[in-house]
Amino acid sequence: MAGLICKNRLLLSQSAPILSKLSARGAHGLPLPQTKVDIGKREVVGFGGNGEVTYIDSVMAPFPAIRFKEDVGEIAALREKEKGDWKKMTKEEKKSLYRASFCQTLAEVEAPTGEWKSIMGLSLIGISLGIWGYLWMKKYVYGVVPDTITDDEK
Repeated sequence: MAGLICKNRLLLSQSAPILSKLSARGAHGLPLPQTKVDIGKREVVGFGGNGEVTYIDSVMAPFPAIRFKEDVGEIAALREKEKGDWKKMTKEEKKSLYRASFCQTLAEVEAPTGEWKSIMGLSLIGISLGIWGYLWMKKYVYGVVPDTITDDEK
């Protein structure tokens, strides 16, 4: 028994570096906000959900931790221009800045997707298969009902 415990400890000590690379929070034992996450050159602008540096469009957490796009090319020029007077910016420039920070507007996030149609269709297919299965079993599997069940006088 002691040999088995020592063998398991040895295996665990050898696999610990591999497991730490595979786990979501395992890089050097630091929590995720303090570790380097591969986000490219996107700017970290907030805390995010649970302090994780990720981008998610959500109504419950409307301000993601990082911007949607990297600040390169036209967007970098607009970022410099936004530091000045916003009245000098055109509506299209403001929209492109918004789209560089967010993938969708809150109205687009809340918009119906039509997913209910596929759910309803699959549910109806399942119900119809169940009905067809019942009818098949009634015809081919079940025998004739005895008179003692159908006749009240017996």
